[in-house]
Amino acid sequence: PEVKKFVAWDYVVFAALFLVCASIGVFFAVKERKKKTSKEFLVGGKQMTCGPIAFSLTSSFMSAVTVLGTPSEVYRYGASFVLFFLSYALVIIFTAELFLPVFYRSGITSTYEYLELRFNKIVRLAATLIYILQTILYTGIVVYAPSLALNQVTGFDLWGSVVATGIVCTFYCTLGGLKAVVWTDAFQMIVMVAGFMTVLIRGTTLNGGLTKVWEDAYEGSRLNIFDFDVDPLRRHTVWTIVIGGTFTWLGLYGVNQSTIQRCISCKSEKHAKLALYLNLLGLWTVLVCAVFCGLVMYSHYKSCDPWTADFISAPDQLMPYFVMDIFSSMPGVPGLFVACAFSGTLSTVAASINALATVTFEDLVKKGFPNLSDKMSTWISKGLCILYGTLCTSMAAAASLLGGVVQASLSIHGMCGGPMLGLFTLGIVFPCANWKGAIGGLLAGITLAFWAGTGSFIYPAPPTKSIPLQLSTLNCTLTNSTEALTTAAPTAAPDRPLLADTWYSLSYLYFSAIGCLGCALAGLLISFITGPSKGEDIPPVLIKPVCNPFCFWSRRLRALLWCGVPHDSGEVDFEKNLPKVIANKTGKDDTFKNSINKENKRQFPGYNPEENSYTN
Repeated sequence: PEVKKFVAWDYVVFAALFLVCASIGVFFAVKERKKKTSKEFLVGGKQMTCGPIAFSLTSSFMSAVTVLGTPSEVYRYGASFVLFFLSYALVIIFTAELFLPVFYRSGITSTYEYLELRFNKIVRLAATLIYILQTILYTGIVVYAPSLALNQVTGFDLWGSVVATGIVCTFYCTLGGLKAVVWTDAFQMIVMVAGFMTVLIRGTTLNGGLTKVWEDAYEGSRLNIFDFDVDPLRRHTVWTIVIGGTFTWLGLYGVNQSTIQRCISCKSEKHAKLALYLNLLGLWTVLVCAVFCGLVMYSHYKSCDPWTADFISAPDQLMPYFVMDIFSSMPGVPGLFVACAFSGTLSTVAASINALATVTFEDLVKKGFPNLSDKMSTWISKGLCILYGTLCTSMAAAASLLGGVVQASLSIHGMCGGPMLGLFTLGIVFPCANWKGAIGGLLAGITLAFWAGTGSFIYPAPPTKSIPLQLSTLNCTLTNSTEALTTAAPTAAPDRPLLADTWYSLSYLYFSAIGCLGCALAGLLISFITGPSKGEDIPPVLIKPVCNPFCFWSRRLRALLWCGVPHDSGEVDFEKNLPKVIANKTGKDDTFKNSINKENKRQFPGYNPEENSYTN
C-alpha cells in the first residue's frame, strides 16, 4: 500500500516546531551575550532548582533513538525491553548516592577535573580523549536516526537531511548560549510525550481498544518478559537487561560530563539528588510509552509486517511508517511526530557539539597555549564547533552501516562508557588505587570492550541467540507481485574464527560490564604491583567510604578498609587537606586556585557550611 507523503499542513507544523526550538536558542544567545566568563556561566549561579534540571536530563537522554528505536525493538523482539525500568532505578540510586556526592562536594566543573585531583594530569587527558571519541560516535548515530525516518516518511532526501541537521546544529552552537537552553529541553520533552500519546490513543482506537491490543500481543508471544536464561549470549534476558543495562546506563549517567554538569548546577546537594529521582519518573514514563507503542504497532501489523514485505528498508522506519499509516486522514499530525523525533536530535547534537568544543578547548588547547588572547580563544572555540559539526555529520554516514539504532548507540556507550565507569569507580571506591593503575586499567578496559564490540560488528551473533519473534506477511497486498515473499537461497556461511560463537556473540549490553570490570581489576592489580597509594595523601572528600554500612559494628575494621584515608577527622581537616595534597601533585597554581575557592566559599552570602549548600 502506498503510504501518504507529507502534505502542506505537516510541513507547517514541522516548521513551526523547528522555529520555536531555534528561537528559544537564539533568544538565549542574545540574552546571555553580556554574561560573564564561561566558568561563571557554567556553575557560577549554582541557583538551579530540581524541576527544570530533571526535565532537561530526561529529554536529552531520550533522543530520537528512543522515539524510533524502542518501539521497533519491542515490535520485533517482544516487550522484555520494559525490564529497563529496573536498571534505570538502579542507575539513578547509584548515581545519586555514590557518584554525585563526591562530585558535588569536591567543587569541580568538569568530571575530568576529579581525575586530576585524585590521580594526575595524564589520567585526565586520557579520559578526555575517550570522551571525545565516544561523543563523536554517538552523535553520528543521533543525526542519522531521524534523517532515516524523515526519508522514509516524507520522501525527504536522506543525505540532504543529514547534512541539514549537521549545518543547523553547528550554526546553533556557534551562536553559543546553548547551555541556557534547559527550557528547550523541557519544551521538547512535552512535545515528545504529546507525540507518543497521540500515536497511542489513535493506535489503540483503530485496533479495537486496549484489551484487544493486549490479546494480540499475548498471542504473538510479545509478552514473554521474564526470561531467566543465564546464557550471556542471549540478546535480552532478565540478567542481560538488569545487569548489563545497569552498567551501560551508569556509564552514561553516573560519570558522564553532561549529566554531572547539570546536577552540579543545582543549588544544593539535596536538589541535585531530587532532580535525579524526578528524572527517574520521566525515564519510566517515556519507556512505558515507547514499549506500548511497540505493542500497538504489533497489533496493527500482526498479519502484514511492512519490514519483511519490503515496504520499508530498515526496522527503525517502522514507527514513522506506522504514524503515516494511521494518521493518513489527519494532516498535520505526522508533522508533529517527525518534529518530535527531530527536536530531540537537535538538542542532543547541539549540546554534544558544544560539550566537545568546551572540553577540547579547556583540556587540550588551554593546556598547550596558556596565554591566548580573548579574541583568539573565541575564534578557536568557534572553529572547534565547526570542526566537530563536520566530524559528527560524517560519522552519520558510518552509522548507516551499523544496523539497529538502539543497539548501535548502546554498544558505543558500552564500549567507551564502561572503562570510564571503571576508572571513576577505582578513584571513588578504592583508596589504594594509584595513577599507574588508573592508566593501565583504562587501557585494559578499553581494549577488552572494543575487542568484544568490534568482533560482534564483524561477526554478528548466530541468529539462534537473537531471533526476532514471528512476523507474518499473509494479508499483504504486495506492490511488486509475490516476489517479496520468496527469500533468497541461504549463502554459504563465511569462515568464522574460534571466538565468533562465544566471545563475539555476547549480548551487546554486556560490553559496558566487561569494560568496567576489566578496568577495575587491572587497575587494582597494577596498583598493588607498583605500590598502592598512601591513604593519608588523599583528601577524604574524594573517596566515598562504601564499606561503612557493611561493617558498622567495628571501628577498627572500618579504618582498615579505608586504607588510611582520614575519614573520621571530619570536614575541618578537609579544608586544610585538599590544597596540601594538590600542592604535592601539581605544583603551585592549583593550590592557589583552591585556597581562593575555599575563601570564596566562606564569604559567599548565604553559604551554609553545616549543610554544604547555599540558602536563598
